[in-house]
Amino acid sequence: MSIVYVFVKSIQHFLLVCRKIYEKNKKNLKYVRKIITVGTFFEVSFWLVLYATKIKPRQPIMNKKRLLLVGIPIVLILVGYTLFSGSSNEDIAITAKVKKGDFFDEVIISGELQSTSLKKINGPTNIRKYKLNSVKIQDLIPEGTIVKKGDYVGRLDPSEVRGKIIDAQLNLETAESKFTQEQLDTTLTLKQERTAIKDLEFNMQEDLLELKRSTYEPPSTVRQLEIKIERTERDLKEKKEDYSIKKQKAIAKMSEVSTEVSKIRKELSDLEKLQKSFTIFSDASGMVTYAKNWDGSKKKVGSSISPWDPSVATLPDLTKMESKTYSNEVDIRKLKKDQTVIIGFDAFPDIEIDGLVTSVANVGEKKRGSDINLFQVLIKLNNTNENLRPGMTTSNRILIQEQKDVLMIPLEAVFSKDSTSYAYVKSGFSITKKEIELGDANIDEVIIKAGLKEGEVVYMTEPEGMEEKSINLLQ
Repeated sequence: MSIVYVFVKSIQHFLLVCRKIYEKNKKNLKYVRKIITVGTFFEVSFWLVLYATKIKPRQPIMNKKRLLLVGIPIVLILVGYTLFSGSSNEDIAITAKVKKGDFFDEVIISGELQSTSLKKINGPTNIRKYKLNSVKIQDLIPEGTIVKKGDYVGRLDPSEVRGKIIDAQLNLETAESKFTQEQLDTTLTLKQERTAIKDLEFNMQEDLLELKRSTYEPPSTVRQLEIKIERTERDLKEKKEDYSIKKQKAIAKMSEVSTEVSKIRKELSDLEKLQKSFTIFSDASGMVTYAKNWDGSKKKVGSSISPWDPSVATLPDLTKMESKTYSNEVDIRKLKKDQTVIIGFDAFPDIEIDGLVTSVANVGEKKRGSDINLFQVLIKLNNTNENLRPGMTTSNRILIQEQKDVLMIPLEAVFSKDSTSYAYVKSGFSITKKEIELGDANIDEVIIKAGLKEGEVVYMTEPEGMEEKSINLLQ
């Protein structure tokens, strides 16, 4: 008789028994089902072997004792293989133990590191005076550069100022030319007036000499000379008065033109000083960080400064730092001032610093590109570290509450039905469905007030075939 044939017949007898057991109670017999599945596979495989080797099946002529002696070891091997061999992912039960310890309820939100005290590096503050509403940044040193007082930081685009300087230079040339022309005209006019006055004075002197020589002349002749002298004297007086008025007028005109020239010269000088101030230097020592626009974005080459915000960079105080973060509407109700925080840093996973909530916004705001209302939260760092820099991403674990010596299980181990919470608890080789009373929960675990004991094993996935099993309610 073929050993293979005996092996196959033994498997057939064993599978027949297993199928009868499984048909009576299909629930909670997954291992029996596995035995049937694997055994059937072996049965089919060995029938194929018999066919391939052309062994003719014969009815075995043996007693039950011999069948048991051959079949029992084979069945034990099959059962052992089925129970202890690797199984598929669907049959792996994920469990956890009920543990007792300290419970922490935390809100974890990310933020950005910034300094609470910083010194601004500004561009010119008087650009509005020259009708410049905004000026573009043409150059900036890299962010994070360490500078000393007087070091170069950046430069603004001077093109508009250069245009105004050229206009002022042209205006100055025009004004100076006008001043020179006015000066020449005034000189010529006054010279002519002075000449006329001298001519009248000479005429009057001649008339006086002639009057002296006409002592023996007829009275009429003498009277004519006297009238002529009086007329000349009157004309001279009027001429001198006219000269005085024209001189004052010329002085006023020259003063006006001179003032215009001085005004344009001052404007040109101020524009040249403004152009020099477009090259920005640091007025203190520190690490340069770029200033921010009204929308929170950082200023960079191509950004603009305005008369209301002329800053291009800042020098933060690295010994005074805080984490600026935003909380959603769900978590904000848990957050309060003076709550303790553990602050981590994405750039340095090994560094953790204690902190304190210093400000919680009462009014939400919409961040750029989002329709969700967020609430600003400021967290002060109690200590600092030389590796920390403004702008680094922070992970803020804000402690809401702490409970000591409580029972806890993972949230995944909690199931519910009709407002009843329960857990699947391992009890020997079986599984019990127990009602549990829940306490506070965090994002990972939940407190168990009643229903479980420390060290009990609970299932984190629902075991197969347990949906309809009744729940053991709390007493």
